[in-house]
Amino acid sequence: MVTEIAPLFVPTPGGPELLIILFIAILLFGANKIPKLARSTGEAMGEFQKGREKVETELEEMRDAGFETEEGDVESTEPVSTETETETVTDTETETETGTTSN
Repeated sequence: MVTEIAPLFVPTPGGPELLIILFIAILLFGANKIPKLARSTGEAMGEFQKGREKVETELEEMRDAGFETEEGDVESTEPVSTETETETVTDTETETETGTTSN
């Protein structure tokens, strides 16, 4: 019984494979659009990296400031009610207790 072991990583394509991929890209997009596609891909990757670094610095600042919650802490997620909601609930409870309605 022979079992196949899956590789831990996908091998990177070599020279002939890259040439085939480049040839297919030229056929699909045309020689004029490939530099534009490469430029826009590079810009997108740069913007993504800037955004990631910004988030990392913000998280680091929060961690340094002591805003990190410990595992045992549970923050309250109760919705905040306005005064009109509180008054309506209080009026309804009072009417229910006395047995009267405002109709």
